[in-house]
Amino acid sequence: MNEPIRVGLIGYGFAGRTFHAPVITCVPDLKLAAVVERRTAASKERYPWVKVVPDVRHLYEDDAIDLVVVTTPSTDHYPFVKDALLAGKHVVVEKPFTTTSAEADELIALAKEQGKVLSVFHNRRWDGDFLTIRELLKQELLGRVTECEFRWNRYNPIAAAGRWRNSEAPGAGVFYDLGVHFLDQALCLFGLPQTIRADIRIQREGSLADDYFDVTLGCESGLKVNLQSSQLVREPSPRYALHGTKGSFVKYGIDPQEEALKRGLTPAAPGWGMEPAELWAKLNTSIGGLHVEGRMETLPGSYTSYYQNIADHIRGIAELEVKPEQARSAIRLIELALQSSREQRTMQVEL
Repeated sequence: MNEPIRVGLIGYGFAGRTFHAPVITCVPDLKLAAVVERRTAASKERYPWVKVVPDVRHLYEDDAIDLVVVTTPSTDHYPFVKDALLAGKHVVVEKPFTTTSAEADELIALAKEQGKVLSVFHNRRWDGDFLTIRELLKQELLGRVTECEFRWNRYNPIAAAGRWRNSEAPGAGVFYDLGVHFLDQALCLFGLPQTIRADIRIQREGSLADDYFDVTLGCESGLKVNLQSSQLVREPSPRYALHGTKGSFVKYGIDPQEEALKRGLTPAAPGWGMEPAELWAKLNTSIGGLHVEGRMETLPGSYTSYYQNIADHIRGIAELEVKPEQARSAIRLIELALQSSREQRTMQVEL
């Protein structure tokens, strides 16, 4: 039996504490061995076996650490990933991959040069609603899809002061934070768009970084994909709406895994990732010449599948699901969208 792959986690803030550590510890092929915390040792309270170290150099110099997971603010991803690769470690980095496509290109080339695995934590590919949509499209239950809307709205009218996400630093703002998830999902479902047009702005008083986006992707066969997010929407709107030549799929609510992780639950909990029936999507379509209208059960979400794939790929028994080149494409689309918003014009997509 293979020994578990030993993991070093850089950062125990929201992302490290909520998304990474509890998911990693539920994958038998991985062992959370060390956590970098500069001021506290909070991780040791929940994971008493881990070694808490104050500096990343302890991870880089530890030959027992196989995989480094970077959960620092996105403004700092590039130097941490670069240093970890140069230290001979496999690397997983929290999304967004980098702040520029040039940085992403450099890190991809370095990972290949070092012969190490590099992946980006696009966990939203394993949201239950997204898994359901992938299966829906695979079975062509909507016919030829002509229009899609992805929305990530909240009611959060007060901009948080003093936080890096609401700063003027490169990589801050809601578009890098949430928009990159939708861009990754759109790329997975429909491939590279032909055009992109964006309206990215600040709506709330006191915001230093963008807190609103409305982005339209023009794809082959006339498909239009609209991606939206606002912090000033109090009334719930559909999370996903897809329309095609046979019918429509409309889904409210957000995958339950994040809220469960915030409450301290782990993927080992019974019924993990399963959504209540009241949040199942409405499907209105034609199947075999019959009109079908009703609820479509959401497939269970599974964030552990991301890390299981990382372990399997490191061991050489599976293809990497989230390739760095894919994550780089999302960063390039962010750059083009920001340019589109500044210049108020539709951009041709060139990677």
